[in-house]
Amino acid sequence: MREPVRLQEDAGKGGGRRGPRNVLGEPLETCSLEPMTGFFRDGCCDTSREDRGSHTVCAVVTAAFLEFSKSRGNDLSTPVPEYGFPGLRPGDRWCLCAPRWREAFDAECAPRVVLRATHQGALEFCMLADLKRFAVDIE
Repeated sequence: MREPVRLQEDAGKGGGRRGPRNVLGEPLETCSLEPMTGFFRDGCCDTSREDRGSHTVCAVVTAAFLEFSKSRGNDLSTPVPEYGFPGLRPGDRWCLCAPRWREAFDAECAPRVVLRATHQGALEFCMLADLKRFAVDIE
């Protein structure tokens, strides 16, 4: 199996390249290890060209958002053991697709956001000012 090509090279591996950055321009922080999240299932909302959904927004899911997502055909609350997915509960952190977060925002049921763990790629779909209004990690 071919390793996905990440959009940004890891820092510290020579050449002066920097690692993935968050929406604040800082190094991307971990979103969640329990439940394990991220396109790469490494706990981070990092992305690559293969990540067509742009799983870049680190959200703290709510019951309202889980119901909204289920109504849109993406049931995130029901466990799927064959894929190692425990199902999400309110309060869990999860790397959401940026377009889904924007859709929830427009429907007035967007979950809160951890900006330091939200990949800068989310800015292709979401405005920073909107993300900041829902931030749990900055004032």
